[in-house]
Parts: sequence; structure tokens; C-alpha cells
Amino acid sequence: GRQNEDNEDFLPTGETSIDSYPNWLKFHIGINRYELYSRDNPAIEALLQDLVSQKITSVAMKSGGTQLKLIMTFQNYGQALFKPMKQTREQETPPDFFYFSDYERHNAEIAAFHLDRQVKWVCVKRKVKILILDFRRVPPVAGRLVNMTREIRDVTRDKKLWRTFFISPANNICFYGECSYYCSTEHALCGKPDQIEGSLAAFLPDLSLAKRKTWRNPWRRSYHKRKKAEWEVDPDYCEEVKQTPPYDSGTRILDIMDMTVFDFLMGNMDRHHYETFEKFGNETFIIHLDNGRGFGKYSHDELSILVPLNQCCRIRKSTYLRLQLLAKEEYKLSLLMKESLLKDKIAPILYQPHLEAMDRRLRIVLKAISDCIEKDGYINVVENDFNTDVNTVTTER
Repeated sequence: GRQNEDNEDFLPTGETSIDSYPNWLKFHIGINRYELYSRDNPAIEALLQDLVSQKITSVAMKSGGTQLKLIMTFQNYGQALFKPMKQTREQETPPDFFYFSDYERHNAEIAAFHLDRQVKWVCVKRKVKILILDFRRVPPVAGRLVNMTREIRDVTRDKKLWRTFFISPANNICFYGECSYYCSTEHALCGKPDQIEGSLAAFLPDLSLAKRKTWRNPWRRSYHKRKKAEWEVDPDYCEEVKQTPPYDSGTRILDIMDMTVFDFLMGNMDRHHYETFEKFGNETFIIHLDNGRGFGKYSHDELSILVPLNQCCRIRKSTYLRLQLLAKEEYKLSLLMKESLLKDKIAPILYQPHLEAMDRRLRIVLKAISDCIEKDGYINVVENDFNTDVNTVTTER
């Protein structure tokens, strides 16, 4: 019996059981054609815990990208992308900033993960699990306080990063790294005296194991100070898109509509490309990566983000029903988000006006869908993705 206890993690074939795998690997193994993780995957909560508690063993700058991001490796060999805090919770994006020069916000990355997934909501009489958008297309993200000396400077082998550390006149530890925007002494990230707040997003499987395809978003902005994109001037632009693969068949156009709603609720204008796992072909979900430019303005609703929905007039029934539920007083989106975000180590994540802005934007989305239904008829707008035999969503999500 004793021998069996010693070998309980090993199968007769000499392989280890999945229980002994680190949580980041359990997350990777759970990825499938329809979602990044299943609704009740216990490895996700455990992985969020790892992101804030695992010892950081090495740090390197991520190449490319306009702003500084760090790749952090943990003791259990998991990796995560660290985005440092650039703005306080109350600060809004200045009105004269173009969307492409806006800061990337660590708290937007955290809030996007919570918006995309679920929250356990406790009612007075019974405990009910209420999901928020229930897409599960954002990799797990958690907020963490990092010691800039012990957990970045002392463990990096990246000379370019190491060289940018200095002590400020206020005796705080600062660094700025290398990137094309905001990487200079004037834009340095400073601790108080050496703690820095940031978001840690769990890495997806290595590209050598799970290749990803990058697609240009058909409703991409011009990224130009004066030029307009085609969709901004052609009201029938969606008709053109719907005749072009992969939007001419399958669920991709509905995935774009889900992403449109997700981005509008956050105020994210920076969705220039999106990615899918190559292995699953065209019949798969869009990974909602890189959400740091969301939650920049609570006093303004950027209606142009909703243009794909207004032009195409299509939505999944499961998404539509969920949005209607989140507009009800007892399942209010802002309350569910607030409750979910309280679980993060660096809560509060969102300034209250951002939460209220989401309720306001949700009403705008529902109005856009009802205008579409009035114009084109329910059957032509709302795509039934429910299995008629049982009250569940079909795997054609």
C-alpha cells in the first residue's frame, strides 16, 4: 500500500496524472474549439491565485508593441504578460489623445477578463451563479503588487531593461524600459518607494505547440489623424464583408458581433486585428486579447465602436438574452462587475463612474438590437444558437 501512495501521481504507463500538472498547463489542456476554458474549470481560479503568489524567477521585455510590457516567468515555469500601472483609477484619457496614442491600462486588462467570464452572485434567499458575458475568450488576468527591485531588477537578464533603472529625486525606484511610446525618463514607472502595481495575463500555449492565425478586423480604424476607414463612409459595408471568407459562412460574423458588444461596453477602440487558433480552422471562437485600451473614458460613449452591429444587424440569441438579463435591476451589469472585481488583489479595479457607464452602454446596445429587429424582423437578426431539444447552447457557439 505504501508504494502505491508514493506513486499516486504516476500512471502504470509511467506518465504523470493530470492532477499533478501545474495550473497553467491545466489551462492550456482545457482550451478547445469553442472556448479558452470551460465554465467550471477549477484550474482557472487556481491559476489566478498562482499569478499573484508564484515566485517570479525571471523577467524580460516583450519586443514589438508600442508600450512597455514585461514577460514574467514563475517558479512553476508558467509565464504571464505584465502591464504596469500608467494611470490612476480616476484619470480619463485626455480628450485630445487619438485612440492609437492612448495609454494601455492594467486595470482595463483585469476588468476585461471579468466582463468576459462569470461571477458567483449571491441572492438573499438562494445562491445563484450568474455569468456576466459568459464568452470565456480572454486569458486569465489578475492584478499584482510587484517589488521592482527584488522581482524585476534583480531577476532580469535583459541588459536593456536593467540599464533603465534609476532612483528618482524623491528616492523612489524607477525604470522605463525600451518601446516606441512612453519609454523615457519623463514617462518612467516609479515605485513608492519600490512597489509597482500591474496586471498579469496568463500566456497562451507556445506558438510552436498551438499556432495562431492573425486576422485583420474588417472594422479596423484608419490609424491616421485625417483619413477615414471604408466602413465609416459606406453604410452598406457589412454586405461586402458578408460576401468575403471567412464571414460568408459559419459563425465568424456572430463572433465579430460578440466582440463588438464587448468592446463597446468597455469603450475599446483599438481592435485592429484579432486571433484564432489555426488548428480549429474557421469554425472557432475569436480570442479577445489585448484589452488595455478599454475603460479610458466614463463620460463618453464611443458610438462608432457599435457600427458593425448597426450595419450587420446580427446577434446570437444567447448573447441577446444575456444582455437583456444584465439590464434587469436584480442582475445589473455594474453590480455583477463590481462584485466580481472585488476578488482581485488590487481592488477596487474600476472607478464607480466606469461601472455606471457600462449600464448606460448596455441600454444603447439593446436599443440598437431592437432597432434592427424592427427594421429586419426578429428571425433575420437573432441567430438561434440554442439546441431545441434541451435548454442549452449548442456547440456552434
